[in-house]
Amino acid sequence: ILTFLADFDLVLFFQTPLKKTNALIAQMGITFLNAYVPSALCCPSRASILTGKYPHNHHVVNNTLEGNCSSKLWQKIQEPYTFPALLKSMCGYQTFFAGKYLNEYGAEDAGGVGHVPPGWSFWYALEKNSKYYNYTLSVNGKARRHGENYSVDYLTDVLANMSLDFLEYKSNFEPFFMMISTPAPHSPWTAAPQYANSFQNVSAPRNSNFNIHGKNKHWLIRQAKTPMTNSSIQFLDDAYRKRWQTLLSVDDLIEKLVKKLELNGELDNTYIFYTSDNGFHTGQFSLPIDKRQLYEFDIKVPLLVRGPGIKPNQTSKLLVANIDLGPTILDIAGYDLNKTQMDGMSLLPLLRGDKNVTWRSDFLVEYQGEGYNGSDPTCPGLGPGVTHCFPDCVCEDSYNNTYACVRTLSTSWDLQYCEFDDREVFVEVYNLTADPHQINNIAKTIDQEILEKMNYRLMMLQSCSGATCRTPGVFDPGYRFDPRLMFSNHGVRARRFSAQSLQGI
Repeated sequence: ILTFLADFDLVLFFQTPLKKTNALIAQMGITFLNAYVPSALCCPSRASILTGKYPHNHHVVNNTLEGNCSSKLWQKIQEPYTFPALLKSMCGYQTFFAGKYLNEYGAEDAGGVGHVPPGWSFWYALEKNSKYYNYTLSVNGKARRHGENYSVDYLTDVLANMSLDFLEYKSNFEPFFMMISTPAPHSPWTAAPQYANSFQNVSAPRNSNFNIHGKNKHWLIRQAKTPMTNSSIQFLDDAYRKRWQTLLSVDDLIEKLVKKLELNGELDNTYIFYTSDNGFHTGQFSLPIDKRQLYEFDIKVPLLVRGPGIKPNQTSKLLVANIDLGPTILDIAGYDLNKTQMDGMSLLPLLRGDKNVTWRSDFLVEYQGEGYNGSDPTCPGLGPGVTHCFPDCVCEDSYNNTYACVRTLSTSWDLQYCEFDDREVFVEVYNLTADPHQINNIAKTIDQEILEKMNYRLMMLQSCSGATCRTPGVFDPGYRFDPRLMFSNHGVRARRFSAQSLQGI
């Protein structure tokens, strides 16, 4: 079973009242403390979960049809090779999906809700993006509309009930896989009525990077108004509180599923994964609310796993990513991973506690900015290309918010190196050992040789595929560096990964 949420960062997990989830999954299994997404946005990240690939290999670059989100191209080239498709066709699994699939799923230009992706025996997918009431589900390709009556329409509870029904009526002669994808705690943050008044005293965390100017950062971060207006702070605090409230229904869903598995006598031989498609910021560097940025608060997510052979109350500091989920689940099912084109690694040896496992020390983060051709009416002064702007003219995304990073975590370094594809060819580097909240960009002071090696490693990862995505990182003993292969004398070169990738199809 894979349960995953939207817009749920690690900081939020450790501070939320998901008491049942914590007791039933984290305390009964393993918590990965360094789990990341290679792209901090719903559609590219979900595509990475499904395919086990980096965005430059699955070609989903943002949340639009033009960005390949649930497009006909995605359906033709990637969907037949997702890990659920392999589970069903090659491993004999009965498969169940319920919840938010991809943001543009159900779009008329991409087959509408009649399109059921290959690999799913039972399909209950939300049309388009996150909602809690007044939505349409594709029920095995047929549209089913829901209204706003809590007892029959509240989406988190509907997903729970559909999942319980599947567990009740599924075949007991075939293995099963379930993917339950709750929009919560994604906007519009509509809590169940019994939880609507919870956490009245809760506000967003005031970390050291809260409501400060993002100096020495990319222009999109620098343009945020500091200090934030009182109305923005009130808005983000209110959003944070509502996000907590919506999670209480998710906590109930987890409890119901675990109890049902226990009742069926299946809990002890079922793996349960709990994670998110991306993080979320609330006020960091004076950005009110969103994701899409390269910082820890947007790319770091919770990952909890319980199941056969996993000892309780474990934590792991190894660097894992959502591209590892597909390979892990296929590995559990006994499928030969060499037959796939996946970029990720199976977590199964880590789950079983195998000793002497050789593991990665870095991975790739990449994003292509999303923007409108025209000027945003609320921010005409910023010119064309910006999007997701707030009333006080702080914009969360733009066309040239296009970047690629190497996130390195080894015994000697906890480092992030990023390049932007813009006129500035801007570079950001953070030493997270000394600066965990990424306040100080050390690109101009860090050792030149490290810069060049990181630049070279970034170029390698941006063009990697399959096994070449798992080669040794800069600080691994097996790393090989040839400075003659550098493209520029100052060790900085950005490449628009997604535009090139799409042209190559």
